[in-house]
Amino acid sequence: MNHSFYKIGFSIFTSLLMMPAQAADINAGKTQAGACMGCHGSAGVSNNPMWPSLAGQTSAYIETQLKNFKSGARANPTMKGIAAGLKDADIQNLAAYYASLPGKSAGGDAKSAQIGKDKAAMCMGCHGNTMQGNGQFPKLAGQHPQYLVKQLNDFKSGERKSGPMNGMAKSLSDDDIKALAEYLSSL
Repeated sequence: MNHSFYKIGFSIFTSLLMMPAQAADINAGKTQAGACMGCHGSAGVSNNPMWPSLAGQTSAYIETQLKNFKSGARANPTMKGIAAGLKDADIQNLAAYYASLPGKSAGGDAKSAQIGKDKAAMCMGCHGNTMQGNGQFPKLAGQHPQYLVKQLNDFKSGERKSGPMNGMAKSLSDDDIKALAEYLSSL
């Protein structure tokens, strides 16, 4: 056994671990976000109730979703076309930019929101106690209720795939979904 070989290999490995990771560039992300603004708003807050707001979303979630759109793991022809031209650094920069922006409440029907508040406890384990998002799990607070209803229905039907979410959504009635969406949008 050649111990010199292992020492050299270990030295190379540890030096790679010590190298600084490439930090995302928020300003580059802001520049690249021009293509996103038509749907997701100029400050990451969507004006269209069917498109998600990206402001304040976790960078890990945005990165994952853009990579999923790019690979086709998440189906959306428009997003697949946009994501197809993005390099990994572009994805990181966009994610950092949107994560740096302040989110905004979409409102929500107060009466339905109160009913939905009771249902929201089941979401807190993954999405955070204020629905602010948690790593790979998205920020739900402030999303448009129509967008949330569509996503929950897509999880419920299996059109959108995510094991835990598919199971959770199947346990919700249509009224539960509407009330939960109104609550989450009011945050």
